[in-house]
Amino acid sequence: MDANDGFRELSRHECLRLMAQVPVGRIVFTRRALPAVRPVNFGLDADGSVLLRTSVTSELVGAIVGAVVAFEADAFDSRTRAGWSVVITGTAALVTDPAEHNRLLREGPRSWAPAPHEVFVRVAPELVTGRELTGGRTLYGVELPS
Repeated sequence: MDANDGFRELSRHECLRLMAQVPVGRIVFTRRALPAVRPVNFGLDADGSVLLRTSVTSELVGAIVGAVVAFEADAFDSRTRAGWSVVITGTAALVTDPAEHNRLLREGPRSWAPAPHEVFVRVAPELVTGRELTGGRTLYGVELPS
C-alpha cells in the first residue's frame, strides 16, 4: 500500500476497538474449493476472538469448524468519504468446554436467527489487519471532489 494513498494502517488495538462497535460482519471461508462470504452478526471476546452463535446443524458450522477463515467488518460514511475495514484471520473452532459455553450463553452474542441447539464458534485472532480511509482527502493533501 502506498503511504500516500489516503488510507492509514490501524493497530491491532484500534482494529478490535472498531470491530466492537458494529453488530454485523462477513465470514469468508472455502466452499467446494471456492471462496464464500456470509454476513453474520457476531461478538468479540476479551482476547479479540470473533464469536458466532448459530445452529449446530447449520451448513456454516460444517464449512468453517477446523478451517482457517477470515472475518471482515467495516463502517463507511459515503457523505464524508471516511470509514474503516478490519479483517481477522484465524482458525474457526467449536466451543466445546461446558463452562465456556455457559459463560457465552450469558455474555456472548445473541443470534439474529435463533435456532434450537445453538453452538458457539470462535475464530482465534491469529492475524488482525485494518485500514482507515481518511475522509474526503488523500494523504497527498489533495481535496477529493464532492
